[in-house]
Amino acid sequence: MKPKAIFNWSSGKDSALALYKILKEDQYEISSLLTSINKEFQRISMHGVPVSLLEKQSESLGFPLIKMELPKEPTMEEYRKMMAKTMNEIKSVGVTHSIFGDIFLEDLKKYREEQLSEIGMKAVFPLWKENTANLIHEFLDLGFKTIVTCVNEMYLDKSFAGRIIDKDFIKDLPENVDPCGENGEFHTFTFDGPIFKNPISFDIGETIKKGYPKPKTDENTHSGEYVFWFCDLISK
Repeated sequence: MKPKAIFNWSSGKDSALALYKILKEDQYEISSLLTSINKEFQRISMHGVPVSLLEKQSESLGFPLIKMELPKEPTMEEYRKMMAKTMNEIKSVGVTHSIFGDIFLEDLKKYREEQLSEIGMKAVFPLWKENTANLIHEFLDLGFKTIVTCVNEMYLDKSFAGRIIDKDFIKDLPENVDPCGENGEFHTFTFDGPIFKNPISFDIGETIKKGYPKPKTDENTHSGEYVFWFCDLISK
């Protein structure tokens, strides 16, 4: 009997490729998808994708969806408490593993493993330490299609938001940008590929600039903000 697992679904390319690999290996029973939602705007946290498109993804993938609704700007403590509550509820129905699409961020992996360990669950990382240049080419060669929904202005300008990722997109990336955006340079919405029963239809809306205050730390006591460009996707 295969162990039951929850899949942490961001709606983007890394999640899609990780899910593809998990399904191909057939070692876990995927009980449902779990996605963090901005409660006020009803959009996927950081990706900016509307819940209506997330629900279409869930339907096309054939898995139930669990939406964890977060306040507009949750503190780490608020996030930790809500995640612990959600994961305990998921564990209560027999789920023992939690699957992520992370690739090489050691601190994030350690954080996830520690939080899950506290409630007796294990983390799984099917893409861990894979070469990101190879991964993005594998993603495209498999027939996945994805659009950039958000870019961090520290790394990319407005023109990259709303672009479909293809070989030309990869060539246009500056040298300091990871081809999978693993450092948070950009986020995506995957709308077609071998794990989808049908493509997700949408229209491309306007691109909007948004700023978020930088958290103050002992090292960073100066005010400032992170600036992102969001390309709005409209469900059809």
